[in-house]
Amino acid sequence: MLDGLYHDPMSMHADTDTIVAIATAPGAAGVGIVRLSGPAARSIAETICRRSLSPRVAQYARFADANGDILDDGIALYFAAPASFTGDDVVELQAHGSQVLLRELVGRCIALGARQAQPGEFSQRAFGNGKLDLAQAEALADLIAAADVRAARAARRSLDGVFSRRVDALMAQVLALRVHVEAAIDFADEPLDTLGGRALQDNLHVAQDTLAQLLAAASNGQALRDGLHVVLVGPPNAGKSSILNALAGRDRAIVTDIPGTTRDLLQETIQVDGVALTLVDTAGLRTASDAIEAEGIRRAQHELARADLALVVVDARDPQAGRQAVETALVGIPDVLWLYNKMDLLATHLELAEDALAVSAKTGAGMPALHARLLALVGGEATSGAFSARSRHVQALQHAQHGLEQATLELQHERLELAAEALAQAHADLGTIGGAIDADGLLGHIFSTFCIGK
Repeated sequence: MLDGLYHDPMSMHADTDTIVAIATAPGAAGVGIVRLSGPAARSIAETICRRSLSPRVAQYARFADANGDILDDGIALYFAAPASFTGDDVVELQAHGSQVLLRELVGRCIALGARQAQPGEFSQRAFGNGKLDLAQAEALADLIAAADVRAARAARRSLDGVFSRRVDALMAQVLALRVHVEAAIDFADEPLDTLGGRALQDNLHVAQDTLAQLLAAASNGQALRDGLHVVLVGPPNAGKSSILNALAGRDRAIVTDIPGTTRDLLQETIQVDGVALTLVDTAGLRTASDAIEAEGIRRAQHELARADLALVVVDARDPQAGRQAVETALVGIPDVLWLYNKMDLLATHLELAEDALAVSAKTGAGMPALHARLLALVGGEATSGAFSARSRHVQALQHAQHGLEQATLELQHERLELAAEALAQAHADLGTIGGAIDADGLLGHIFSTFCIGK
């Protein structure tokens, strides 16, 4: 494991505690699994099964209580350490999927010396024993929670180490840069050019390009996992609510010819090729006519500040006036797409910029192009190698990117100590993705979001 890795106090008992939990989802089912992990897992399971267990052999067993009465019959599977999910001895008792029965089995295991597992503790033990890095452990939770095939496949790739290997390769590049700069510091009296300065700068540019590509892929991975927050804004009566209804495929918002009909936020979630888009319809941006409309406009501006993408709806008959009415509200928004609505009312062809589409919510004209543009914005055109990522991964990559930019600036002025410091910080930021972290509460927060049996 990497230096500086923090281990939660709970993991300090990994060599002595045996944990147990129901590993299958709540509810009646044909099969339910009780999982044990720890040094006493095998002996506890053999007591319940009243037979010896061999590693990696599925064995029929009758599960007995303390009085010898049979609770159920099923299959026992024993995985000897370290060749198990957690790296400890693991036993899975596969019984019939009655929650009452499974709780009885858990209670019997606890009576024999196990303790109830905490949320995510099995995965945390796998992390602590080097079976998974932190990004892979998070991908496991994402795989369990995946709501569609694309998200599940992306999580599977992260669990297989696709993301981690790219981060590790980038860390190796940054480490090589650090070594070069640190060596040059020992010859501070020499010009940087005589110490391989050109090669150093070239390699730094390569690392920056690699990081930019990884950041773009991770941002797409985060969109696959979390979806995008899309806010519909524009002047009153431009057709924002009609666009929302057209995208949702149903009459979700009230539509009238009266400006200012939408006073409050209206939210709808749609799927674009497996990526969740949360659409938020807002009040038209203008000088408010009353206190209620003013509050609606304030909420619209607040929602816009949280947007990943702004769909700005203006009347195609006078798009420039619509643009001028809302442009100042769009500062800082990551992506903006202008929709010139009501194109069915145009008598002439409309010239469009690259950031605009002509649509008609009424007739459906232009809506396929809008769907295609939304898909492109969420990275849907390149999914064969997509992996899942989280906001903290994206933030870590952004911080590392800033560190490399700072290192480039310092090298230009031959401030080697400051360049080395910037590279060290970038290296540390990348290390947080896989688990080289200093924040004591981070691991507990991440694993507490897992289900009990994982």
